[in-house]
Amino acid sequence: MLFAAEKSGGGGSFMPTLLMMALLFGAMYFLFIRPNKKRRQQIDEMQKSIGPGDEVLTIGGLYGFVSEIDDEKVVLEVSPGVFNTYSRSSISRVVTAATSDDEEEEVEDDLAPDLEARPAPDLEKRPESSETTAKKVVDQD
Repeated sequence: MLFAAEKSGGGGSFMPTLLMMALLFGAMYFLFIRPNKKRRQQIDEMQKSIGPGDEVLTIGGLYGFVSEIDDEKVVLEVSPGVFNTYSRSSISRVVTAATSDDEEEEVEDDLAPDLEARPAPDLEKRPESSETTAKKVVDQD
């Protein structure tokens, strides 16, 4: 029976296969290629907008502040006085953008009255050390 079906109608069977392949390619383009292309453009724009003072997250999960930047490298200050150099493409996102001088002055003016009204902290009282806390927990058991 299988051989009889092949002999009976061989003409014109390539067109539906070609149409199905074109539809499959179109679906693949709109489901996979186009969204990834848009995402890559967004990442490129974000990496171009990075400037000194921005807090960023690397693809490895390291947070740091941008201290220097050029076309290929970014120097991050991960701790006071500790600088690491990364490629620009290793920045996954900007956590907080650096504020301009005008914004900083406004924030300082808004906070200044609050700072004057606060009482000075009592430096004589110190929090318990971890050893004292650990002894208390052991003594309670």
